[in-house]
This record gives sequence, structure tokens and C-alpha cells, in this order.
Amino acid sequence: MTEEIKEKLIAWAERYNNPRYFEEDPIAFPRRFYDMMTSIQPTLGFGGGEWRPSLQDIEIAAVFSAHFAWGRRATIVRDCSRLFDEMLWRPLDYVMAGDWRNDSSSIHRTVKWSEVAAICARLKAFYGSNGDGTDALPSLEELSADEIRVKIYGQKEDPKAANKKIWMMRRWFVRDDGRVDLGLWKNSDKRDLIIPLDVHVYRQASELGLVKRRSKDISTAREITDAFREIFPDDPVKGDFALFGYGVNNA
Repeated sequence: MTEEIKEKLIAWAERYNNPRYFEEDPIAFPRRFYDMMTSIQPTLGFGGGEWRPSLQDIEIAAVFSAHFAWGRRATIVRDCSRLFDEMLWRPLDYVMAGDWRNDSSSIHRTVKWSEVAAICARLKAFYGSNGDGTDALPSLEELSADEIRVKIYGQKEDPKAANKKIWMMRRWFVRDDGRVDLGLWKNSDKRDLIIPLDVHVYRQASELGLVKRRSKDISTAREITDAFREIFPDDPVKGDFALFGYGVNNA
């Protein structure tokens, strides 16, 4: 990696690690619940009375926002809004009530309401599995990326999978610089995060010379992450914003 490329990547990461570039982005939904949770003024619930989101509300919002994060941004935002309207903007209450919309119509592209219901069922089982004798609900932070893939999204184990949506969600919860990401998972280290890898990220990283592998798998995601570790040793996934900036400036 040349010094010129390093300087550009640093500049892009600084510029685009900014909430104004992500107002119409999947992270906008967990961010909305986060802002309500941390607001001085409590939120009025749909049924009247004061309500404040919990960590689990934000996690559930993130699970679905990440799951819908493919396709045009406007479509993602539209369909996430439709989902949270169905939940009356109370994700945890909706999940734990067990009365989920469950039919074969589409909510987002090939994602059907029945798939949403299945994810809700797995979330309900996870949040209801607390065995420590307290009333505190567990957090998805307890699960590895592979466990989230299987136990929450209901996908088969795949050691080679890049798990883009899961690593994106983990970035939202672990990075804690107070800009775009939420920093709510305090027991995780941002140095252990992996770049969320999809076709666009791979193409950008390849054009920049950050990766040599051709397979779009977890090993390639780690290779790109390691390249950014040279620039951001304590926060390699900050490079995700640099790749976003590359895409904007080289579209």
C-alpha cells in the first residue's frame, strides 16, 4: 500500500465517519431507538404512557435492519419502516408477545413475513433463556458471529461465510467513537471486528490493492481488515468508512 493510498484512506475515513452520510441507511433504525433510549425526555408509547427503549429493542432493530441491508437504500429504508410499523415501534414487546405476522407475502425483496416470524421466534427463545436467576434479559453480545448466524438468523453453519450483515451489526454495537456507531457492547473489543464484506466492498478493496484473494469469504474479509490494521491498528474496521468514501469519490 502506497503512502498516497494510505493518506486518501485516512482522509476518507475521517470525512465519512459522519452521521449525515447515514441518515438513509440501515443503521438509522437502531440509531433511532438508541436516541430515544438516551434522550432526556421519555418517549410516549402508542398505547399512551411513557416508554423508553431497552438495549434489546435496539438489538432487535439492528437484527432486522442488517437483515434487510441489500438493494437500494430507499427500498431498505421503506421496508424497515414497514416492519417497525407492524411492531408499533416496540420491537422487544412485539418479539416477546409471540403474535407475529406470519404469511408468504414479501416484506423486503425475497424476505417474507414468515421469515421475519421465524427470526422473531428465535429471538424470543434467546431473550427468554435467562437462567441467572435475575430479571435481566441477555444481550446478543454474548453470541459469536457464527452463533448469531445459526441461533438468530436460522442459517446453516458455514465456517467460510463472510457473514456481512452480522459483522456490520457488530460494528454498530462495538465501535464507540460517538459518531455513526452506537458503542453499546462494552465487553467487546473493536480490534476484533472484521470488515463487513459484500460484492461492493470487495470490488473497492481490490481496486485499492488491499486484497489478493478472489473468494468473497471470511478469509478475504480478514485480509482486508488486516490491511486496514496497518492504518488503524486499534480500530481496523474504521476502514469501512474509507471504503464508503472510495465508493463515493470513484462512482
